[in-house]
Order: sequence, then C-alpha cells, then structure tokens
Amino acid sequence: MTDLFRLDGCTAFVSGAAGHLGREMTAALCEAGAHVIANGRDEARLKDFAGELRAQGHSVECAAFDVADADRVRHFFGTRERLDVLVNNAVSMTPKPFAELAPCDFAQTYASAVTAAFEAVRAACPALKRAVQVRGEASVVNIASIYAMVSPDARIYSNPSQASPFHYGPAKAALLQLTRHLAAELGCEGIRVNALVPGPLPKASVAADDPDFLAKLAAKTMLGRVGGAREIRGPLSFLASRASSFVTGATLVADGGWTAW
Repeated sequence: MTDLFRLDGCTAFVSGAAGHLGREMTAALCEAGAHVIANGRDEARLKDFAGELRAQGHSVECAAFDVADADRVRHFFGTRERLDVLVNNAVSMTPKPFAELAPCDFAQTYASAVTAAFEAVRAACPALKRAVQVRGEASVVNIASIYAMVSPDARIYSNPSQASPFHYGPAKAALLQLTRHLAAELGCEGIRVNALVPGPLPKASVAADDPDFLAKLAAKTMLGRVGGAREIRGPLSFLASRASSFVTGATLVADGGWTAW
C-alpha cells in the first residue's frame, strides 16, 4: 500500500510553497520522492526554504513569480517537459473590515485564488498530459478553505483582525466549483482534479499569543482540538498520488469535523 503514495520520478509544482501550509505540503511531496518546484513571490524566502530541504536530501528548485501574472505562468509552464502534480495553494489578499472593502479587494483575491488556478492548469496541460503518457495519470490539487463551505462564526473572534475577510471565503468557494469544472474537462485526458479543504491549522505562535482564541477554535471541531500544520501532509499526499487514482472532482475536507456539525 505504501507504494501507492510514492512519487519517485515525478515532478510537482506548489504555489505559495514557503507559506505556513505550503511548507508542509512541499515537504510532504519531497518526502514522497518527488522533485518539487517551489513557487512564491519572495525569492529569498524560497531559496532559504529550498536550502533546508536540500540539506535533508530532497530535490527542489525555486520558481519565484506571481501566479496571478498570467503571462509569467504561461511562459513558465510552457518550458516544462513534464508535470505530474500541480498544487494551487497561493492566495493574495489585503485583510480589511466589512466597511472598508472595495471591489478591487475582491478582484485581487479572486484573481489569485481562482483565475490563477485556472491559468496554471490550462498552461500546464501539455506537461500534465506528458506525465499521463509516462505514468498513466497526473493530479491537480486546489487548496480551498472551510470558509468556502461555511461562514465564519463571529462569536469566536474577539479581535476583528482574526476574522476571515469577506473576500476570502467567496473566492475559495469559487475554487471548489472550478475544481469540478476542470475535473469534468480533463478527466478524459487522465488528469485528476480535486480540492483539499483545510480546517483550523493555526501557526504555533497562536497557542502562545492567544490561548483563549485557540480554545475557541478547538471547540468548533468534533475532535475538540485544532490541527497541526503537519496534518495537511497526509490528505495532500493522498490526492497527489496513485492512492487516489479513482478520485476526481472531489472535495476532501480535513477540518476535525468543523463543517460536519
């Protein structure tokens, strides 16, 4: 069974790779044996992270560009011979309270979370198809959020800055529907497209800085606890690998039961 989760000889691309969850997803794909292309806008941060992974014996390269830049996306993926796994994780937004939001804030978030994912998949199609020819399949994983499925509970946010912004959840909800459309479009090509919905996986600093808020988050889950960032590794590895070979157009929720109440 463990062989089903291996990605030896595969190439994977992760956007937002040096972020909180991006680091864990990138590391998971590396540990499964893939050569990982770590993408992000901060080249120095990417290089530092890639250096950490290489020191552990992993194969990593950096690709520093904004995935919301469609021209850069098309150029980059047009140069790739083969791509087995594409993880659309990046999102760009400026948190603002309800009264201060402007149309451009929605446009920025939608462009980075939804349009960018579409453009990446379309641009990567030739490389994904070559992976299918070699390995029999390719996988796209779109990273959404529980706030694509439910609205934030304002009662748990004593600090308004903690609350999920209005322009975030709707964009992630659109990403779920884009996932289904892409799965329908590309299924006949052997390219699987799924969405992964993480729940409360806060940074370690939250426990030290605001234990009361952490307790409120934990109380929202059926397991009575928040998740650790590392707990994104298993679900991602499943969707990226042959272990999920008959899974496409699906939404895998890893939220401790938050959205199932």
